[in-house]
Amino acid sequence: MNDSTLRIAQSEIDDLTDRLTRTRWPDDAPAGYGIPLARVRALADHWLRFGWRAHEAEINAIPQQVTEIGGDRVHFFHVRSADPGALPLLLTHGWPGSTVEFLDVIRPLSEHFHVVVPAIPGFGLSGPTTRPWGVRRVAEAWAELMSRLGYQCFGAQGGDWGSGISQAVAGVAPDRVVGVHVNYLPTPGSAEGLGPDDQDRLAKTMRLAANRHPHQILFAATPQTPAYALNDSPAGLLAFMGEKFDTWADPATPVPDDRIVADIAHHWFFRTAGSAARIVKESGPGVPQPPCPVPLGVAVLPGDIVQSVRPLAEQRHDIRHWTEFPRGGHFAALEVPDLFTADVTTFFRTLTGR
Repeated sequence: MNDSTLRIAQSEIDDLTDRLTRTRWPDDAPAGYGIPLARVRALADHWLRFGWRAHEAEINAIPQQVTEIGGDRVHFFHVRSADPGALPLLLTHGWPGSTVEFLDVIRPLSEHFHVVVPAIPGFGLSGPTTRPWGVRRVAEAWAELMSRLGYQCFGAQGGDWGSGISQAVAGVAPDRVVGVHVNYLPTPGSAEGLGPDDQDRLAKTMRLAANRHPHQILFAATPQTPAYALNDSPAGLLAFMGEKFDTWADPATPVPDDRIVADIAHHWFFRTAGSAARIVKESGPGVPQPPCPVPLGVAVLPGDIVQSVRPLAEQRHDIRHWTEFPRGGHFAALEVPDLFTADVTTFFRTLTGR
């Protein structure tokens, strides 16, 4: 493992500025056709004003390292708690996210945990991949990473892809993972015996399962095809990923534009728009994931794309902790970092007594 420092060449920043400035904008379209032109132009203007060097300084203030696992690069933040006996905590992001998702919670969580935040191979700071990486393989890599760091017992947390990966880590190393906390847990099943609110939640989950997001259909079939455009046009990448941050967040707790731009900049500068898309295809068809074999904590956010149904979740998982957040959407650590930090801390305290 090697210590790492983020430093993007000025020529790369100048190239980005030039490309954004010369964007050939499309005509606008009616509402409901996709992210509006005015919104993308506003995000592009924000990106042009964005203080990348200040963001680099923020990143470089966090201890970080790089290693190779399975033939590909893995970049990770690693912040040890002042308490030597603290529980190690592995945080995994999703798509279109990156480790930027956790920048606002790493320090407060490190008051209670040794915090490890890796970038999924093919995402952001880890850079592009040279071989396939599905959920199971990422989980195996995370177990290996925690072994290399000397952590034989740890907790795991995630949302979006991070939820599936965190549960898969527990499947790979059930004797080492004390518990898993998730802020995204689709719960398909039967409506029999459910109350009206849970029936509504189930119907929403089943609609999502039957009508996958268009990007998922594309990524599952031909992820390389959009990669050419997304890797070449920063405005295109901004529209494609920015739409998800806007539409998957709770309108009451929107993701700040600075964080949206920073996340997308990680994918831009490290050229991972294409490799990040491959996780859908490389994880295989939508086969139901085995039940998490360790205690599970669930945070349900009202603005997320689905809300978990507790009676159905309890049929498959050992639910030890369940919180209905008053606000927040798909990007919990970005939208409601205080609530997120408190809930994660409470869950693992119930398991360890610390």
